[in-house]
Amino acid sequence: MKLYHSATSPFARKVVVVLMETGQAGAVTLVPGSGTPVDPGNQPLAHNPLGKIPTLVRDDGPALYDSRVICRYLDARAGRRLYPEGAREWDALVLESTADGMMDAALLMVYETRVRPEEARLPAWVEGQWTKIARALDTLEARWISHLNGPLDIGQIAVACALGYLDLRHGERGWRTGRPALAEWFATFSQRPSMTATRADQ
Repeated sequence: MKLYHSATSPFARKVVVVLMETGQAGAVTLVPGSGTPVDPGNQPLAHNPLGKIPTLVRDDGPALYDSRVICRYLDARAGRRLYPEGAREWDALVLESTADGMMDAALLMVYETRVRPEEARLPAWVEGQWTKIARALDTLEARWISHLNGPLDIGQIAVACALGYLDLRHGERGWRTGRPALAEWFATFSQRPSMTATRADQ
């Protein structure tokens, strides 16, 4: 299989972490892919009409895209390790959705400064995206620490990748301030081999 990815994409990182945590890293070849809505660059357009990464090209079926679809497929392929049964499954999926929403908002903030001409940028829109992220961070701190400290699942992986992306692209925002439990959890989770191996520096 081939995975079109970018080392700085939090969505692609989530997939690679899942590969490593489920023991499947050797089954996939990583292929660089990048681009923006105004410049497709080397996006995997032949496999994904949306052009987004990550995209997983399989040997026995059509390509899979959207990190949530890919992660679910890879986990099923490995024997269902990261999607718990019962009520905890829904909690894990809510956490994954929350984290993905944070990553979407954080990426849109980057696009606003890197893609949109300076005279067309809307600072209030950027701050609105950060407000969504801040609300999600507060919710994680107030509601989800017990789950995050539990057995490994997809929710934890997604949250960790989202927080890592905030450090990478929005470190000056200081997301840890006022959220000591979340910061402590992330400091510990970040030491997992799958997280240290996928950390992006720029």
